[in-house]
Amino acid sequence: MRDSRFVAEHRGGPLGVTEHRLLALWAADCAEHVLPAFAAHSDDARPTLAVSVARAWARGESSVGHAQKASVAAHAAARGVREGAAIAAARAAGHAAATAHMADHALGAAYYALKAVQSAKQSIDDERAWQDEKLPAEIRELVLSGRLPDTL
Repeated sequence: MRDSRFVAEHRGGPLGVTEHRLLALWAADCAEHVLPAFAAHSDDARPTLAVSVARAWARGESSVGHAQKASVAAHAAARGVREGAAIAAARAAGHAAATAHMADHALGAAYYALKAVQSAKQSIDDERAWQDEKLPAEIRELVLSGRLPDTL
């Protein structure tokens, strides 16, 4: 079941547009941080485009529909690679773009970024600390209380 705190005001929830856009920007940061893991195994631009579209949506320069299409494309790119870190990085990008549609996808972007780091045999703790450091104050409590468990 979805956390109702992530439901946008225009859908009857408590999440304001400013916070929703901040979630999309943070999700884009999380995904972009691990995109080199994808780029090391593919020259497919769809995950990078998904991150760009997430940022454009957060600036009010892209539609939700465009973000959804970018998200689907990034997930398709994930299916085109075999290495775990690359797959997870592309999925992080897909979730970043999907945040425009449903704000709780921001948590998915962070989660898949952690999976990418884990697959690359790097420190999950360091990545989580980096993600937390990037959290804007306006959404910090929401994200920290709603994020997915640390167990991957």
